[in-house]
Amino acid sequence: MDNYRQMLDKITTFIFDIDGVLTNGNVIIASDGEQLRSMNVRDGYALQLAVKKGYKIIIISGGKSEAMKQRFTGLGITDIFLGITNKLDVYQNYIHQHNINEDNILYMGDDIPDYEVMSLVGFAACPVDASEEIKSISKYISPYKGGAGCVRDIIEQVMKIHGKWFDNESFHW
Repeated sequence: MDNYRQMLDKITTFIFDIDGVLTNGNVIIASDGEQLRSMNVRDGYALQLAVKKGYKIIIISGGKSEAMKQRFTGLGITDIFLGITNKLDVYQNYIHQHNINEDNILYMGDDIPDYEVMSLVGFAACPVDASEEIKSISKYISPYKGGAGCVRDIIEQVMKIHGKWFDNESFHW
């Protein structure tokens, strides 16, 4: 994993799972049955900045919630796939429709449903608390846990390599 930073230069597209990556994986069940999740605002800042700077951000998750969709839409993300049972199908259709080279894709996942797609992309990454199977195929394991800044960590690294992280546009969102 030492030379992983050189590989980040090719990244133009990020794909993220939600539960265990953008959240800590815990779900609170409300009395009406709604499943509530907590997300990190620093991850949110990095996501919206990446969108503004021209990166593609795709969310693919088995979870489904109108609140999650609203959160991502509010950050400027339009490619949101929720309630997905087969992430590979969504991934293959998306990259075909948008003519994206797999070498330019970074996927951050944390568990078995992410494995197939992570095996195909140019750069697989995961939070420190990911499953062992996912860690074994990841080129980068963030020192941050899911829902605790791992998304910000990897987006910031890519954007710094491209010289897009800290400038006048970074101060306003």
